[in-house]
Formats: sequence, structure tokens, C-alpha cells
Amino acid sequence: MTSMIFKAAFKNIIGAGKRTWLNVMALSLTFVLMTGYNGIEDGWKEKAWRDSKAWETGAAHLWHPHYDRYDIFTLSDAHGPIPQSLQPYINNKALTPILVTQGVIYPQGRMLNVLLQGIDPEQTILKIPSSELLNNDNELVAIIGTRMAESSRLHEGDRVMLRWRDHKGSFDACEVSIAKVFHTTVPNVDNGQFWIDINQLQKMTGMYEEATYLVASDQFPYKSDVDGWLYKGLKFLLADFEMVLRAGRIESFIIFGVLLAIALLAVFDTQTLAIFRRQKEIGTYVALGMTPTKVSLLFTLEGTCFSILAIMVSIVWGTPAMAIFAKTGYKMPEIVGDIGMAIGNVMYPAFKTSSILISAGVIVSLSAVISYLPARKIAKQNVVEALKGKIV
Repeated sequence: MTSMIFKAAFKNIIGAGKRTWLNVMALSLTFVLMTGYNGIEDGWKEKAWRDSKAWETGAAHLWHPHYDRYDIFTLSDAHGPIPQSLQPYINNKALTPILVTQGVIYPQGRMLNVLLQGIDPEQTILKIPSSELLNNDNELVAIIGTRMAESSRLHEGDRVMLRWRDHKGSFDACEVSIAKVFHTTVPNVDNGQFWIDINQLQKMTGMYEEATYLVASDQFPYKSDVDGWLYKGLKFLLADFEMVLRAGRIESFIIFGVLLAIALLAVFDTQTLAIFRRQKEIGTYVALGMTPTKVSLLFTLEGTCFSILAIMVSIVWGTPAMAIFAKTGYKMPEIVGDIGMAIGNVMYPAFKTSSILISAGVIVSLSAVISYLPARKIAKQNVVEALKGKIV
């Protein structure tokens, strides 16, 4: 009996003609759009996480107790001697120190505030091209990102006046040569950042053997505070990114909730009309021995088959469409680089099996629920009335 109900449900929706294919295409379009949008979000998350770790966070940070990356006024106190217990890890490149202080540059007669970031030229944890800071002429050189170069109108080989304050508050200044302009999708190592040799910065500020924070590699063994320096894992360092991602998920739920509601409304109307027009057919089913509950199941399966057929159709036309999308990606406007998130010029989707299966499951489940709502009247009907073809 159960297999007969499945066969009857499938034959009925195929026989419905245009109504079936309109419902199927509406559900199919929604499913493919959901897959593409989720793919973009998953692809952005993977790339942003990977780029942030490679360029900015490493595996973790150890912060000076007074350091707060959101409060620039803490920088005057946010530095201290590197603990001796951590020195072996710095020597074997499992840690690299960063010293941060404020500075001002004067490109083309303009004044521009910058953050001076002292970094070891021989470090290998971050992708920042710090090796460009090695200079045999003892000339002060710096490397900057493309966004910083654009805002300051500086190019490789240019010289600019730099002013800073030492640990006693005294001002000093000298010329700096731009050794390299590098490209990165991570704005936190680009916007307003001036990278110089940490040894020179320590000498310039009088902060010998001091740092503001330490960047750890995957080989660093500690996962907790060390000698008063605060351990900050990736969950903390990328918390802003996760908040933006959650906000994007909420927006996608709203958008695709509306699309699904429209598509499922068509299924609901189709099933309601079918029950109204097929009252004699329902009576015939009962006369042949089917209980009203099984007839109700038949109509519920018919509505569910719309979504199953839609997924099959989506595989046919959606697979090549998503393959092309994965190859070309989605070109982002240039302004997105200024929002403070790691977003490249092109976002490439990453299609996860779990995400696709969840989207398909949601569509099939909701189709079943929507189809059951009008069909439940049949199960509550009197058998005699059903035999007469009267469904109230």
C-alpha cells in the first residue's frame, strides 16, 4: 500500500502539467540561490580566516597587560620587556615580537597619523614581507600596504619625513625610505600602518628589548597567559569577523525566508485547489479501501514531491551554473576594502556538502508541512461523506 501511495503521488504531480513545473521551478530557483549565497559566505569565511591568520593573527597573540587594540591612547603604556621565558621561542621563530607606537608622516606637505609597527625582518610567522626591511646602509626604511600607499600617495623608493615620540615623551624625526608596497586583503595590517625594523624602532623610542604584543606560530606550546602577558586565541582575535558573519547569516535567513514563503505559497495553493477539485477522486480512493488518513498522506506526498523534483531539476541546471560561479567568483566593489574586514577584490564560493544538504532538507521539510495543512482535512472527514465526494 505504501509503495502504491508513492507511485500514485508521483504520477499525479507529473500529470498536473504546467502547475507542477511552475512550482518546481520556483522551488528550484530558491534552492540554487540559497546554495550560491551560502557558498559565497562559506568561501569568504574560509579565505578571510586563512588570510587573517597568515597576515595578522598567526596562531595566537600574547598581549602586554595594558594593550588594547581598540584604544590608541593605551599605546604609551602598552609596552614592556619581553619575558626571559619566552626568549627561546623567539630565537627558534615560534614567536615574533611586535612593538607599536604612534607616529606622524608628512607626505607632500600633508600631515598623516600612522601606527609605527616594529617587526623582526627575519620573522617567518606572518606573510608581511619584513625581509624588505633588511638594509645594509643603516638607512631607516619602511614597508606599507597598497591602501596606505594610496591614502598617503607614496610609492616604492619615495622618501617621507617621519616624526615620533620616545618613551620619555620627547619628539624626534628623520626621513624614511619606502622599500616595498605590498598587497594584502587584511586591512588591519595595511590601513594607517607603517612597518619598520623592530630593532630600529626600539632604538628610536628607547624601548630596548621591549614589545607591545607577540605573534605565535602553531609550534608555540602555551595556550594561557605567560608571565603576565595575556594570551589571546583566534576566537578572541577574530571575534569581530564572527559577529559580521552571524549578522550576514541573519540577513540570509530573512531573504531566503521570503523567497521560500513565496515558493511554498504556490505549493499550498496548488494542493488546496487540488483537494477542492478532486473530491470525487478522493471518494474513489476511499471506496477502493484507502482510509482518509492514507488519502491525506497521498496529498502530503504529492506536495513533498514538488520539492524533491525541484532538487533534481536544480542538480541538472544548477551544477554547471555553480561550477561557472566557482570559477569566476563574485567581483566586489573597491569600497569594501575600507570596511575593516579581510575581503579580496573577488569572492570565490566554497560549496560545502553539509550546507547543501541542510538547504535541501529545509525545502523538503517545509514542503511536506505546507502540503499537510490542506490535506489534514481529509483525515478528519467522515468516510460516508468522502464516498459521496464531499470534502468540507
